[in-house]
Amino acid sequence: MDPQNVKWVAVIGAGVMGHSIAQVFAQAGILVHLVDLKDDLLARALKLVKSNLQTLADCGRMSPQEIPGILDRIQPTSDLTAAVREADFIQEAVVEIPEVKKKVFAQLEAACRQDVVLASNTSGLEIFKIIEVKDPSRVVVAHWFAPPHIIPLVEVVPGPSTAPGVLQFSAELMERIGKKPLVIKQFVRRFIVNRIQNAIVRTALEMVTNGWATPEQIDLAVKTSLGIRLPIVGVVQSLDFTGLNLIHDMTKGTAAENPLIEEKVRQGYLGVSTSKGIYDYGGRREEEILRKRDLLYLKMLDFLESLEAFKPV
Repeated sequence: MDPQNVKWVAVIGAGVMGHSIAQVFAQAGILVHLVDLKDDLLARALKLVKSNLQTLADCGRMSPQEIPGILDRIQPTSDLTAAVREADFIQEAVVEIPEVKKKVFAQLEAACRQDVVLASNTSGLEIFKIIEVKDPSRVVVAHWFAPPHIIPLVEVVPGPSTAPGVLQFSAELMERIGKKPLVIKQFVRRFIVNRIQNAIVRTALEMVTNGWATPEQIDLAVKTSLGIRLPIVGVVQSLDFTGLNLIHDMTKGTAAENPLIEEKVRQGYLGVSTSKGIYDYGGRREEEILRKRDLLYLKMLDFLESLEAFKPV
């Protein structure tokens, strides 16, 4: 199926992620069956979607006149079988419990069309080893980030049997509804963002637990350093600005030593100083690259200060 022809989707689970995912599809003009076993969760989900939409309207991201139509496109139901019968795409967003995922996918396969893509929102579970479906080629991960109606990224990840066409279809559907899909080559638990985020959280909790720093100190430190830099240069490109030769010298003979860094240094690609490192800067001078970075840093700093973003929310 062409992603542009998708008219109905089913979102399974109306909790923290599901209600907002349903909202994104509805905002894109797609009809949504939002499924949950608990009627009170469905009622809460619609209330939250309405509040989300009002926030977007208050920020000029949409017109308030659009809100009723978007809400009308979300149809809450506790009847999973009926909800997925005519769905063109199914997004699972239930709790991260293997037994629950397994049961849900068994129900989905029994009730939906055989050509429909089955997408899971998980990143921490090895979903392709948990679920049992007759045709694993139509199963893919579409991993959203909270809150889905604001955060652009969706990690689109294949399993060992996922068909290339299913991967492409899922990515193009995410583009259609305004997301920024990132297709990952293969399944690795927690993918990109959560692997990095989990490492940060483990370190932060270690510092708090040992009394090395307070929660407030840690968050302020991150906000006033990484919070300014990462939106501009990311994680990997920041290494080019540090200098790959410096990183190589600091990590040589330690557990942090990395063959990619070693090879780049051997080739003479040291980062910004040589106009080529992990990234290729197209022959631009170091001063030119640094000026562009610094101007962006200053704009980011001005913006964050104007929001008083360095204070706790």
